Amino acid sequence: MQRTHLSLAIGLVVGALCAAPALAQDAQDSGSAGKSAAKQAEAKQLEAVTVSARRRDESMEKVPVAVTAFSGEDMRDLQAMSIDGLQGAVPNLNIVQGRGSSSAVNVFIRGIGQPDALQTFDPGVGMYVDDVYYSRIQGALIDLFDVERVEVLRGPQGTLYGKNSTGGAIKVVTRNPGDAPEGSVEATVGNYGRREGKFYFGGPLGGNGWSASIAGSDARTDGYVTDPSNGRRYNDENGKSVRGKLRYHPSETFDGTLTLDYTRQDTGLTLGQPVSPLIQTDLVLGPVVLYQPDLDRKYDFRTRTSFDPGQGQKLRHEGAALNLSWKLGERWTLKSISAVRKLDSDSYIDIDASQYQLGDVLVDFHQKQTSQELQLQYDNGSNLQAVYGLYYLRETVPSHQEAYADDLFALAGTPITFLRTIDDDLTTTSYAGFAHLNWEFSPSWTLAAGVRYSSDKKDYYRTTSTFWGAPFASLDQTVAFDKGKRWDAWTPTVSLQKQLDPQTMVYVSASRGFKSGGFNGRANDPNEAKNPEFAPEYVWTYELGLKWRSQDNRLQANLAAFHSDYKDFQARVSEIQNPGSITPTFAFPVINAAKLKMDGLEFEGAAVLGQGTRLSAQVGYLDARYDKFDDHRLDPNDPQYNPHLHDHVPFSPKWTARLAATQTFALGDGSALTFGGDWSYRTETWLSVDNYPALSQKAYSLVGLFGIYDSADGHWQLRAGVRNLTDKVYKTDGQEFSSVGNIRTAYYGMPRNWYVSARYNF
Repeated sequence: MQRTHLSLAIGLVVGALCAAPALAQDAQDSGSAGKSAAKQAEAKQLEAVTVSARRRDESMEKVPVAVTAFSGEDMRDLQAMSIDGLQGAVPNLNIVQGRGSSSAVNVFIRGIGQPDALQTFDPGVGMYVDDVYYSRIQGALIDLFDVERVEVLRGPQGTLYGKNSTGGAIKVVTRNPGDAPEGSVEATVGNYGRREGKFYFGGPLGGNGWSASIAGSDARTDGYVTDPSNGRRYNDENGKSVRGKLRYHPSETFDGTLTLDYTRQDTGLTLGQPVSPLIQTDLVLGPVVLYQPDLDRKYDFRTRTSFDPGQGQKLRHEGAALNLSWKLGERWTLKSISAVRKLDSDSYIDIDASQYQLGDVLVDFHQKQTSQELQLQYDNGSNLQAVYGLYYLRETVPSHQEAYADDLFALAGTPITFLRTIDDDLTTTSYAGFAHLNWEFSPSWTLAAGVRYSSDKKDYYRTTSTFWGAPFASLDQTVAFDKGKRWDAWTPTVSLQKQLDPQTMVYVSASRGFKSGGFNGRANDPNEAKNPEFAPEYVWTYELGLKWRSQDNRLQANLAAFHSDYKDFQARVSEIQNPGSITPTFAFPVINAAKLKMDGLEFEGAAVLGQGTRLSAQVGYLDARYDKFDDHRLDPNDPQYNPHLHDHVPFSPKWTARLAATQTFALGDGSALTFGGDWSYRTETWLSVDNYPALSQKAYSLVGLFGIYDSADGHWQLRAGVRNLTDKVYKTDGQEFSSVGNIRTAYYGMPRNWYVSARYNF
């Protein structure tokens, strides 16, 4: 089997190098679909790609970082409605809608991430919008309605980005208004009741350097999961977003942009499928199986729930940012990035995805963050560039949670009501200072080095109470704790690159990442509350890379090989304490359990063949494994012993691959037709830290197709597409709360879905 996979990868690489659209077109083309398509019909070269991976604009082929970039039009060709549309398009990236949530995103890069949306966990991959860091994975399932480009940086970004970017960073850059008026309106319809509208208007405001833009989106679907008992539909979309920008750019020495954004979502539940027997503990009769899954039958997107209509998921996400840039002379530039954000989420989650009350929860939290970054950039116009910076962030996240479990316990067949309430408040204060230097010390040789000091202080208060029904009201209990701690770290990076010739660059690099410690937001027992702290994570990554573009600009290839040492992995596990007693404790400890090693290879290739033909390929290989995993359940003497509990690292498929092609035909009247398609593949993926076969997804492939018509004047674009053409049923994420009713729930990707859209460009 491994030999088959290796042959497949080699074939993809060779085929792409010999005959392999640009990884990203120039961002300036992103606002004009018609003109872009006409250019593609005549194109004989790949477009130039500019990224800001090192906090300044550079050619992607000159940056010693594994980075993939997509323009706004590239994202449309990926048929990406939101940021999880990147799934399959970047080597060793796993990005899916978060489990049980319509607004969270689960991101892993090279085996590092954090799937749990509980506010006491920090993400492992940093998410940035216009250089503003988003602290929560909740609310980070970003709608792509006014995107200029998206950059995916792989590997720890511990120096220039720093905060909780151990796995990498995803940068979303939205469109800025310019000196020329432009705009577009777009309408989309599709199956599952899809209806969507988008608009963008931007241009100058009376001269004197002022310009403004406004963009918005309203997207809805009826949902693709049905409750067979009543016909109600879930896993729907219902979100509105708007972003306004006011820019002042009177000269080349000053540029300032004020951005205001607002998103509101109001959806039904996000339901999965139970994949293990759901068990009730009867204090007289013993364990009672409430639900028995038929795992031999393909999931038909029919799931029951115990929640009432109206108990869905609501979110409001809003913010303001002020980005300022002054040129202080020929060599110095000062930049300021100021932002405030507010996130309110009120969501019911049916963790067990059944008609029983076993893992039904309400999570109501209100996050606020304030951040300030200052950058002083130096460029001598020749061989020396530098960035110096200071960073500050303060975040508060108070929340109220309720857990309903009236079917978890029974007495001789009579259910015992059970409610747990949780009120907590987390405050995080972060400071950082960083410096990065890029020095071409001799022709064709460049040394880059940097270091960041980070300090994170967390203060956490939590109280939880249980309320039992008769005859066990005497078991009611309240557990509370109030903790605080500071963690700090130095995270250096160094790289050496050699320009072998005008077409070829090679580099080696080493970088360190840091994610601060925290406190267990599920410490429900007095013993757990005595020591709820978990320690930081650290990772060192060593990388060797090559970037090449042919002299005629028709072929391009990027290669990277890496090794990562990852320690103190923050693992949330599930266990039963005091098993066999009348009142066992259902615990979810967070332990710094593991040391991991990751080795990998990554390839990205692109080509233009003839006129209007573009091919691209991506291949990722990842060998992620535990060096150790300290878990008492691996002890043969433990009653919960499972020797295979941690055989596999979650969300780390060994192989990921994608092939894509587009062909544009110029019509006689100057209009153009484009046809495109892609095939993506990933091998077996495990969906939880505790490994259970039912919470894994076997290797699978997905296919997408689309067609575009662009009018000759560039005003009209008509597009139609289909995603998941073969109607593959595949798992994307999993809930593992086996200590409560044996809950294990799998979540699935959307079935085959089609759409048609019409856009008018002004």
